[in-house]
Amino acid sequence: SVLDIQTNANICSVEYNPRLSHELAVGSADHAVRVFDLRQPSRPLHHFRGHRKAVSYVRYLNGQELSSASIDGTLRLWRTQESGSASVRCFQGHANEKNFVGLAASDEFVACGSETDEVYVYFKALSAPIAKAAFGSSGAEEPSPHFISAVRWQPGTRMLVAANSQGLVKLMKLTSQ
Repeated sequence: SVLDIQTNANICSVEYNPRLSHELAVGSADHAVRVFDLRQPSRPLHHFRGHRKAVSYVRYLNGQELSSASIDGTLRLWRTQESGSASVRCFQGHANEKNFVGLAASDEFVACGSETDEVYVYFKALSAPIAKAAFGSSGAEEPSPHFISAVRWQPGTRMLVAANSQGLVKLMKLTSQ
């Protein structure tokens, strides 16, 4: 190890800032997101609070905006250039109470999994989802026991790959209607 950062919290996710190689975001079980400058890691640059449960994932949209997912059923958008710890936006609509359902971010969009075996896509300026896609059979009377466990945008495109807890992988494209 060349550097240790002590947070006194269980860490669930880490992510480098794609534009600032010395900046690291950390999501933790104590409901917080911390951003560290690796050149001076003794205390976080930012300590974002707002989630009510563990932060399962953190992902940068760009060099100044960061998204976080929590098992409180929300996603949050944070701006690292602003002072304070209030989130810019709270995204709701997907179901997430116990599993790590996956989170992906691009410049304009945030995608996440759901415990309903669906993928949700949010536009960063809106709190409600703009699209969702079901993995399970449509019209099923019973809710699916599966959840979306992983999502990832293909860089520079509107292509999204997602996988569920049953082992099914789907490639999707976000299109305008």
